[in-house]
Amino acid sequence: MYVKCSRLGYARKVFDQMPQRDTISWNSMIFAYSGEGNMEVAQLLFDSMPERDVVSWNTLISSYLQSRNHHKCVEIFLQIVKEGVCFDHTTLAVVLKCCSFLEDFILGIQIHGLAVKSGLESDMVTGSALVDMYAKCKYLDESLRFFYAMPEKNWVCWSALIAGFVQNHQFTNGLELFKEMQSQGLVVSQSTYASVFRSCAGLSALSLGHQLHAHALKTNFGTDIIVATATLDMYAKSKSLVDSRKVFNSMPKHSVQSYNAMLVGYVQSNQGPEALKLFVNLIKSDLGFDEVTLSGAFSACAVAKQLSTGCQLHGLVMKSKFQSNVCVTNAILDMYGKCGDILGAKGVFDEMIRRDAVSWNAIIAACEQNGLEEGTLRLFVEMLACGMEPDEFTYGSVLKATAGKHFAKYGMELHTRVIKSGMGFHPFVGSTLVDMYCKYGLIDEAMKLRDRLGKQNIVSWNAIISGCLQQNMEDEALRIFSLMLGTGIEPDNFTYATVLDTCANLATVGLGKQIHAQIIKHELQADVYIVSTLVDMYSKCGNMQDSQLMFERALERDFVTWNAMICGYAYHGFAEEALQVFEDMKREKVKPNHATFIAVLRACGHMGLVENGWDYFCSMQSYGLDPQLDHYSCMVDMLGKSGQVGKALQLIEDMPFEADDVIWRTLLSVCKMFGNVEIAEKAANSILQLDPEDSSVYILLANVYADAGMWDEVSLMRKTMRKNKVKKEPGCSWIEVTGDVHTFLANEKAHPSREAIMEELNLLYNEMRELEYLPERDFSLNVEIG
Repeated sequence: MYVKCSRLGYARKVFDQMPQRDTISWNSMIFAYSGEGNMEVAQLLFDSMPERDVVSWNTLISSYLQSRNHHKCVEIFLQIVKEGVCFDHTTLAVVLKCCSFLEDFILGIQIHGLAVKSGLESDMVTGSALVDMYAKCKYLDESLRFFYAMPEKNWVCWSALIAGFVQNHQFTNGLELFKEMQSQGLVVSQSTYASVFRSCAGLSALSLGHQLHAHALKTNFGTDIIVATATLDMYAKSKSLVDSRKVFNSMPKHSVQSYNAMLVGYVQSNQGPEALKLFVNLIKSDLGFDEVTLSGAFSACAVAKQLSTGCQLHGLVMKSKFQSNVCVTNAILDMYGKCGDILGAKGVFDEMIRRDAVSWNAIIAACEQNGLEEGTLRLFVEMLACGMEPDEFTYGSVLKATAGKHFAKYGMELHTRVIKSGMGFHPFVGSTLVDMYCKYGLIDEAMKLRDRLGKQNIVSWNAIISGCLQQNMEDEALRIFSLMLGTGIEPDNFTYATVLDTCANLATVGLGKQIHAQIIKHELQADVYIVSTLVDMYSKCGNMQDSQLMFERALERDFVTWNAMICGYAYHGFAEEALQVFEDMKREKVKPNHATFIAVLRACGHMGLVENGWDYFCSMQSYGLDPQLDHYSCMVDMLGKSGQVGKALQLIEDMPFEADDVIWRTLLSVCKMFGNVEIAEKAANSILQLDPEDSSVYILLANVYADAGMWDEVSLMRKTMRKNKVKKEPGCSWIEVTGDVHTFLANEKAHPSREAIMEELNLLYNEMRELEYLPERDFSLNVEIG
C-alpha cells in the first residue's frame, strides 16, 4: 500500500520490521527505489535477496531501462542467460528495447534467436518488441517481414511498425501502413496518432493533417495530452500557427512537451517575440522546463535579436541543472553569435567542459556571420587539431568566410580538402563552393562545378545567377536564368528576387513585368522579400506608380520594403513623398537602418532642407546607428549645394574616420557650382592621393578653373593628363526598346541604327534652335552614337 501511495519512507520502515520477507515484498521495495531513481539502493536490495524469481530480474532490468542505463540493462540480461535463470516475454521485451536505443542490431538478432529457441517468438509482446527493434536499428525490411509473418497482430504491433517507419523518415510508407491498419478495423492508440501526425508534419501535408485531427476528435483523443501535442506540432511544422495555437489553447492540461512544440513552431516561423512570451507563461506555470525548452528560448532570442533577454536566460541556466548540458550551451553560443556579441560567444565556448561538432560549428558560424574571416579560419584549424572531423555545416561556414577575393588562395585549398573528404558532391557544400567561385569572379569555373554536382538544385543555380549580378554581368545572369528554366527547375523566391534586381539594374521594365506575372502565377506575391524587390524594381525602372501600388498592396512590410519605397521616391526627386513614407514608417514602429537614412538625407538634399537633414543626421544615434561614410557624403552634398562649402569641408575633417574618394568627389562637384577654387584644389589633391588614375578629377578641376577664368591652370590640367597618360572613360548609356537593350558608348559608331538616330537628333536640335533654346555655356551638344 505504502509503495503504491509513493510513501517510500513508511514502506521501508514496515519492510525493515518484517520478521519474514517474501519475494513479493523484496520486489516491491526494488520497484519503489528504482521508481525514485535511486538505483544504488535498488541494486543493493536485489543483491541481498535470498531468493529471486523472474519478476525480480524483470524489475531490475526495467529499472535500468527507465533510468536510461541501457548498457547495464544488457549486462544484467547476459547475467540471466549465464546463470540459466528462466526468463519470460517481459524480459525479452525490455532487453530488445535496449537494443533499439543502442541500435545494436547484432545483439538484437541474438535475442531473436533466444526467442525462437524458448518458443516466445510468436508471443505478441515479444513480437512487437522485435518489430520495434528491427525498425529502430534501421532494418525496415526485416521489421516488415517479421511483422507479416506474425500469426496474430494487435494495435501494439501495428503502432510499433508505423512508428519505426516514421522515425526513419519513411513518412509516406508510415501513412500507408496506418491506412492498412484502419482497413482491418483496429483501434488507434495515442502513440499511433503521434506517429501519423509526425508523418503529416514531415510531408507538410496540412490537408491530411486536418482530416486526421478530425479523426482524433471523433475517437475522443482530441484532448489527450500526447495526441494534442502531436497535433499542434504538426500544424506548427506545416506553417499553420493559427491552428497550432488553437489546439494549444483548447488543451485542458499542458505538458512541457506541448509548450516545447508551440515554442519551436514560433521560432521556426521567425516569430521570436511570441516564442519568448510563451516561455514566460511556461515559467509561471510551474511545469518546469527541459533542454529542448531552453534551446528553443535561446533560438527565439537569436531570431528576435534580443541580446539582453538572451543574457537573462543565460543567467537562469547558470542557476539550473542544465548549466553543463552541451545542447543548451550550444544554443547559448549560437544566440550570442547571431546577436552579434562575438565576445560573449567566445566566452561561452572557452568555458565549455565538453565540446561536440555542433559547438565548433556554432563558434565558427558566429565568427563568419560577424565578418571575422581570419578568426573563422583560425578556429577551423583548431578544430582539426583537436581531431574533430568537419561536416557539411563546418565547410559551409568556412567556405563562406573565404568567399572574398583576398582569401581566394585559402578557398581553393579548402576546396581540395573538401574533395579529399568525399563531400565535394554534397548538395549544400557543392552549392557553397559554386557561390565562392562566383564571388571570386570565376563564373565559368562555378558553372563547371555546378555541372559536376550529381543532382542539380535551385541553390546552386541561385548562387550563379546572384554571382553574375554581383560581378555586374546582368545579361549573363538573365541567360543563366533562362537555362535554368529550360532544365525544368522551378525558381524560388530568392531566384525571382535576384532576377528582379537584374531587371532593375538594366531598367528592363518589360522583363520585370513578365517575372511579376510568373510570381503571381506561383502565388509568391505575398512573400515580403519578393514584394520589397518588386517595389525596388519598378522604382528603378522609373515606374513609380506601380512601385507605390506594390507597396500599398503589401500584406506584410519589413524595413526593406519601407526602404525600397523611400529610396524610390528620393531617387526620382519626390522628396516630400519620401519624407512622408519615412514618418509613416516611424509611426508603424519599424526601426530604420543605415540605408533608410541615406534615402532620407538624399530627399532632404533634393528639397534643400538643410536644417531638417541635419536633424535627421543627428537623430541616427537615437536608433543605435552611427553615421557612415555614405551619410557624411549626403550631408556634404546637402551643405555644399546650399552654399556652405566651408562647413562641408569642416564636416569631412571632423569625421571619426578617413574620408574616401567618393566624399571628396562630392565636395569637388559642389565647389564647381560655387566656384570655390581653394577648396576644389584641396578636394582634388585628396582624391588623387587615393586614386591617381581618376580622370574625372582632372576634368572637374579643369572646369572649376575654366569657370574662374584661370586658363593657364586649365591648360596645365590637360598637360598633366597627357603626361600621366590619363584618359577620360567614355560615357555609357542604354535603353530597352521592344524587349531589346541598346547600349551607346561615346566615340563609338558601331550601332546599326546610327544614321537614323543621328537624323532624329538633328531634327530635335533644329526644333530647339527655332524655339530659341540655347544650351548652358558649360555644355555643348556633341553626340557620338555607338
